[in-house]
Amino acid sequence: MKHFIKSLAVATALISVVGTGSFASEPQKGGTLITGLAQTPRHLNPAVQSGVVTGAPGAQLFAAPLRYDEDWTPRPYLAKSWEVSEDGLSVTLKLVEGAKFHDGQPITSEDVAFSVKTIQENHPFKSMFAPVQSVETPDANTAVLKLSKPHPALLLAMSSQLMPIIPKHVYGDGQDPKTHPQNSENVVGSGPFRLVEFKRDEHVILERNPDYFMEGLPHLDRIVMRIIKDPSARAIALENGELHMSTFENTVRNIERLKKADGVTATPEGYAAIGALDWLAFNTKAGPLADKRVRQAIAYAIDKNFILNAIMLGNAQEAKGPIHPGSPLADQTLPGYEVDLDKANALLDEAGFPMKDGKRFDTSINFGWPSVKPQAEYVKQALKQVGIEVEVRASADFPTWAKTISNHEFDMTIDTVFNWGDPVIGVHRTYSSDNIKKGVIWSNTQQYENSRVDELMEAAGREPDSEKRAALYKEFQQIVAEELPVYWLNTLPYHTVYNDKVGNPPLGIWASSSPMDKVYLKSE
Repeated sequence: MKHFIKSLAVATALISVVGTGSFASEPQKGGTLITGLAQTPRHLNPAVQSGVVTGAPGAQLFAAPLRYDEDWTPRPYLAKSWEVSEDGLSVTLKLVEGAKFHDGQPITSEDVAFSVKTIQENHPFKSMFAPVQSVETPDANTAVLKLSKPHPALLLAMSSQLMPIIPKHVYGDGQDPKTHPQNSENVVGSGPFRLVEFKRDEHVILERNPDYFMEGLPHLDRIVMRIIKDPSARAIALENGELHMSTFENTVRNIERLKKADGVTATPEGYAAIGALDWLAFNTKAGPLADKRVRQAIAYAIDKNFILNAIMLGNAQEAKGPIHPGSPLADQTLPGYEVDLDKANALLDEAGFPMKDGKRFDTSINFGWPSVKPQAEYVKQALKQVGIEVEVRASADFPTWAKTISNHEFDMTIDTVFNWGDPVIGVHRTYSSDNIKKGVIWSNTQQYENSRVDELMEAAGREPDSEKRAALYKEFQQIVAEELPVYWLNTLPYHTVYNDKVGNPPLGIWASSSPMDKVYLKSE
C-alpha cells in the first residue's frame, strides 16, 4: 500500500488547496475568454453524461474532490486532503471548510455520498465506482468511501470529468438525474464559474463565481464557449482572433494551417488522461479473422508510418498497445508490427488461405464517421498487397454504424476509443470476456476471450502497489499485442490551439475537461 500512496503523492498531511503550480507570467485579473466547442452538449452535468463536450463546461460549473497536474500528480480540490487505508478498502476525504454551492448552500459529505450514488446509478462508466459499497458521513466535512476491494483507479476517477460533486438539495428532488431540468438551466455547482446561459447550437456563457472556495481564483470574469461545429470555421475564428482558444481540435490540415498562423500556438499537450486511440478492430468469432495469424498478417501488411505521416501529417503518435502512450502504465517496450509482406504472406499461407489468382479471401471494413475514412481506404489498399480484398463500407450515420458493430455484424472496423485516465475505466471494457454485450457499443464488440487476460485485468484493477500493478498491465499488453483483437494505429491528433493572449492554457492530463480557474488573459 505504501508504494501506491507514494506513487500518487497522497500523503495524509494536509496539502495546500491552491497547489504548487507556477505561472509563466503574473496572472492578470478579469476579461472574457472566448473558446470553441465542436458540438452542442446534451446538457452540462458530467455526473450522468460522458464525453468531453459535456466535460468542458461541466468542469467549470462543478468542482470535484481532486485535480491533477500534467505529471499525473493528484492535488487537493474540494478535498483538502485524503487518506487511503492500509488494506485499501477505504478512502477518507476531508473537505474544504466553508465551501459553498452557487446558491449559497454549504457543501457537505452528504453531497459527496449523494454524488457517488448518482454516478453509480446513471453514468455509463460502471467500473469507476463499482467497488464502492457505501459512503459514510461521520461529520459534515468527512466522507469515507468503503470498498469491496482495493481500487487504485478511484483517485483518478475523482477528477472533474468523472466525479463532479452535485448538490443533494437540487438533484435529490425525485426527478430523473439524466433529464433533470437543472442539468441545462439554473445549474447549481460549486466550480469556479456559474452558468449565465446555455443556448443550444450557439453558446455556453459562464461568469466568475465570486464565492469560489479557492482563494484568489478564478482569474477570468467570463468564459464564452461558442458552439462552432465546422472545423474550418473554427480555424478561421482562431486565425482572426474571434476565438482565443479551442481544444480537442483533430482535423490535421487545419492543425497544420494553425501552426503557421501568427500569434497562435497549436500543441498536442494535455490529452494523456483522455487517451484517445484509433484502431482497427476485428470480429474474432467470424470467418478468416477468427485466426490470430490472419490478424497478425494484416498488421504486418499495414504501414503505420504512412498513416502517421501521410494521413495524420505528423500530428499523432504511433499506438502500439491498448494503453495510451501518455499513460504511466503504457508498456513502452511493445515492439509493434513493422511492415513485412513476406511475414504477412507466410502467416496467411500457414492459416490455410493460399493465394489463388492473386486473391486469398474477401472481407470488409466499416467506418462510422468521415474523419477515419482515409485510414479505411488505406487499409483496403495495404491488404490488397497480400491478397485480401476489402470492401469499404461507410455507414449513413453514427447510430447506424454503432448498431452494426455492437450487434457483431462486421468483419473489421475503424474505431476511436478513449482510455479515460485509468485502464479500469476505459481499457478493460474492450478486452474483458464479461463485457461481450450485444447491442452495446464500446464494449467488447470484438468478442475477444482470454482467461489469462481476464485474470490480469482483475488483479491489476485491485493491486495497490504501483510497480506490481504496472507489471500486471505489462503482461496484459504483451498478450493482447500478440493476439490482436484490435490493431492499434495511432493516437487521435487532438490539439489545443490558443492565442498568445491566453496565459496558463489547460494543458494538464484532462485538457479543457479540468477547471480553468488559473487561465487568464494577458494585458495588451
